[in-house]
Amino acid sequence: MKPLSKRRAIRDDENTGPSVDYDGQMWRIRSFDAARAVLRARDQTTQAGFTAEKIPRGYFRHHPILISDGEDHDAQRREVARFFAPSVVAEKYGDFINDRAQAVVDNAVMDGRCRLDEVALHYSVDVTATVVGLTESSIEGMAKRLVGFFRQPPVDLAAPAMGRTRRQWMQAAINGLIPIVSFYCADVRPAIRSRRRRERNDVLSHLLTAGYGTADILVECVTYGTAGMVTTREFITMACWHLLTNAELGREYVEAALPARLEILEEIIRLDPVVGHLYRRAQADIDISDNSGSFTISDGDLIDVCVRQTNTDPQVMGPDPETICPGRGLNRATPAAGMSFSDGAHKCPGQALALYETDALVHKLLAHRPRILKEPTISWDNVIEGYRLRGLDLSLMAPSRPASVSRQNPPPTRSRLQTADSHPSMRMTI
Repeated sequence: MKPLSKRRAIRDDENTGPSVDYDGQMWRIRSFDAARAVLRARDQTTQAGFTAEKIPRGYFRHHPILISDGEDHDAQRREVARFFAPSVVAEKYGDFINDRAQAVVDNAVMDGRCRLDEVALHYSVDVTATVVGLTESSIEGMAKRLVGFFRQPPVDLAAPAMGRTRRQWMQAAINGLIPIVSFYCADVRPAIRSRRRRERNDVLSHLLTAGYGTADILVECVTYGTAGMVTTREFITMACWHLLTNAELGREYVEAALPARLEILEEIIRLDPVVGHLYRRAQADIDISDNSGSFTISDGDLIDVCVRQTNTDPQVMGPDPETICPGRGLNRATPAAGMSFSDGAHKCPGQALALYETDALVHKLLAHRPRILKEPTISWDNVIEGYRLRGLDLSLMAPSRPASVSRQNPPPTRSRLQTADSHPSMRMTI
């Protein structure tokens, strides 16, 4: 029998049924098949999550990839796919990611302990910044500025004015404006200037070549930066927490080859998805159905795809859907991670990158048999509808201290980083 581990991120205020529900303000979809039908209803829905409907569009020459839909969105996705494809992640960034992960673990071993969520923050920002092209500023400073975007008042998409008072909207604008100005001045503008002098093979260079203006580039960098940092940071912490508190699962992961390790990680994020809700606005009538019946979502209705529930739909996920059980034998059409990376037109392009960089750090960390000194606390961010794990303290021991690891020999800086040409052992299929 495969090792089992139960869900960790549970909200007491979140309903688990019925599978399809409408309260007069919002449809809530908890059935996997119905959710997939909504997310794949091309040209019939638009992005409504992440306060996308409040983002002004007149300032942009190109609609940001987060809120664009239809042919424009499809074109944007095709253009950036070459930076996030599984083969590209493994071959182009494989050595870099593994070097950074090893440097992080070496430093933690030197200290004898680490706070994993802080380590994961700087590591995930470093990886994302390299792929996007934000390479002309410090990782520590960029991490602080990106974290600043999420100091926002609560939001309720189903309520008038999204549940915010005028004062709260003003506070949201102030809380967002200060970090975004700092992010532009310290991180984005230097990177733009550098790539105007010399084009490179990264997302930012592509945006410049495609004629994106400064405002367009800034919003795209915010989107990629915050998505790459926030979701992967939490994923790393959650994966490590599961693997360290289930000895059999952790041992299986440490001893497995890369494809099997990725299968375990996909099962972890299926059970504990970082983003728990995906919102869409119907732009036409949409017919959906599941085992409970057939429904018609009307043009203009707001839709909430409840990811934690769709990912544990027993009709699709099989026995014990609220446990981690690698090798479920799912239908080939069912993603192993469920809806954790969304589906349809807005499916996360960074899925392969998130899985790869999480495995690189977690696998190296667990090789040193860390011990939990303090369990993390769980809180919730209702802007991205995700969990926050803070305070997972680990102690680490090494049989022998590598001679090459010392405070006088720090991890490689940006100027010394090299791009991998190929690393066949790192190839993966997702």
